[in-house]
This record gives sequence, structure tokens and C-alpha cells, in this order.
Amino acid sequence: MKKILILSANPKNTNLLRLGEEARKIQEALKLAKHRYQFEIATYWAVRVEDLRRAMLDHQPHIVHFSGHGAGTGGLAFEDNSGITQLVSSEALASLFELFRGTVECVLLNACYSEVQAQAIHQHVDYVIGMNQPIGDVAAIEFATGFYDALSALESYDYAFNMGRTAIQLKDSKENLTPVLKSRPSSISVKQAMKSDVKSEKESQQKRSSGISFNISGGNIGGGIQATQGDNNVQTMTNNAVPKQKSNLVEVAKGIQQILQQLEQTYPTKTSTEKLIVVAKAVKKIENSPNLKSCVIRELKVNGLEALKNEINHPLVTLVIPFIENLEQVE
Repeated sequence: MKKILILSANPKNTNLLRLGEEARKIQEALKLAKHRYQFEIATYWAVRVEDLRRAMLDHQPHIVHFSGHGAGTGGLAFEDNSGITQLVSSEALASLFELFRGTVECVLLNACYSEVQAQAIHQHVDYVIGMNQPIGDVAAIEFATGFYDALSALESYDYAFNMGRTAIQLKDSKENLTPVLKSRPSSISVKQAMKSDVKSEKESQQKRSSGISFNISGGNIGGGIQATQGDNNVQTMTNNAVPKQKSNLVEVAKGIQQILQQLEQTYPTKTSTEKLIVVAKAVKKIENSPNLKSCVIRELKVNGLEALKNEINHPLVTLVIPFIENLEQVE
């Protein structure tokens, strides 16, 4: 699941922007999409600097979208506690996104003269979009709509960027060259990743004929979990369907449980926010392990959500279960 964080700021000492319409268009594009369950969206208004930091920590987003004003080398316009402009420099933004390297995949700065900030953030994020000059409300909204239309169709960030530009052009606007993309090569679309998962699921189905087990190597949580078949790694199953299904369910539950246990050794879980961060990272590990993900979905279909929940012996199970349920909905 791709998490999108929308941050909007229109300080009261700046020109009024149609930020509400932009957010509504984005939500509409995702809501109407065939693959809408692949995306989760969170929207923040009148964003202050501390709101930015906290929202990033709370949601651990894959895509960060800023709507508002830019001041070129002066920075992006956030709000202070009085609602007045507080500019945040390119260097400060780059430092923030450095802390989320490997989590944030794309940043869209839908603000005038924001190419400067895009270049700085691009040191740590593979895909960053900024504006090389002022951009009008209509063009900004059309670009965002086209971008998320393509993204929700599981196209790559490069393709979504070009679709956004085309959306501006289709409105007979000359501002289609205002958005600029800072990207690194070897882009892979979400659609290609899903095809890879389908292939992995077919392989897993073949392996299930002999049974299933999970190997979790210490430290490498995501890459160390895999469904295996072999002389020593396969747990012997009987021909009786019920014991086999029960055993597979237990193994899947153990895989999820051990991910949670290993993560809580690294990250604190005292507050609600800390617990949600651990859960989000656990779900990401499951999603990034195609074999485990396909096995989780299969066991949900065979045994049900409640049965899987009962097999996971961990205090965070009630928080992680709704996310696991979404995995089944996506399929």
C-alpha cells in the first residue's frame, strides 16, 4: 500500500489559493481508481513546521505532496502559530527528508519557484517534482489530478509526471513545462511490481503442495522471510486438509509475530504513535516480501481474519490486523 501525505499551507498574509479543490481532486482520482485499495491518503491543513515533522513521523509516507506558496531560494511557505508565513529553507527540507531516506519515494512540491527545493530534496529522494516558475491555480490542480490519475492506475512516477504535464496541456494552458522532475534512472511501475508478486504467488502455490515454512534470518527482516521447499526446511504435512490448513496458518502467524518482535527490539513502543510506527514498518516488511504477502492473503481467504488474529501472540496484533485485512482487499 502506498501512503500519500498531503500538506497544505496558505498563510493569511499570502494570496488565496484553491488548495481545497486541489485536495478534493486528488482524493477523487484515488477514490475512483480501480486500484484504490493500493493507496492511503492523509491530509493536513494550515501546516506549521512542527506539523510537517510530526506528520512525517506518524504516517511514514511513500509520497509527500506540498500545496502552497514557494519563494525560490527563500524556501517554502509554511505557517507560524499566528498563521503568518514562516519560510523553510531548502537545506532544512533536505535534512528532514534525509531522515526518511528509503521510505519516501516521491515528493511533489506544487508551489511556485519550488525547483530549488526539489533539487535539494533530490539528494535523498529518487523522484522529486518542483516548479521552475510561477504556476496558476488551474494548472496546479490539473497537474495534480493527472499525476494521481496515472499513479492510481499503477503507472511509474515518470509516467505520472508526464500525464500531469499533458493534463495541463489538454486544458489549453501554456504552463505544461512549468513542472520539472528530478529523477534517477531504472524506474519501475507499481504495475510491474504487482506482476512480479503474481509470479511469486504462483511459485508459492506450487510449493504449498509439499508444505510451507518460514525462515527468518536475524537482522534482515524483510529479505530473510521466505516460503521454502527442501529436505530440511519443509515441515511435513499430512494428507488431511484440516491439519495442513491449520499448520500453514500457524506458520504465517509466526512470520508476522517475529517481524513485530524484531522491530520492537529496534523501535520503542511506549506511546500510541510509536506503536503505529512499528506496525507501519511491519506491514511494509510484509508487502516487500512477495512470498509472505501471498501466503498471508491465501490464509485469510482459507481461514479468515479472526483465525489469523488468534494465532498471532503479540500485544500489537489489534493494530496490525486492520492493515493485514487491507492486503486481502487489494487482491
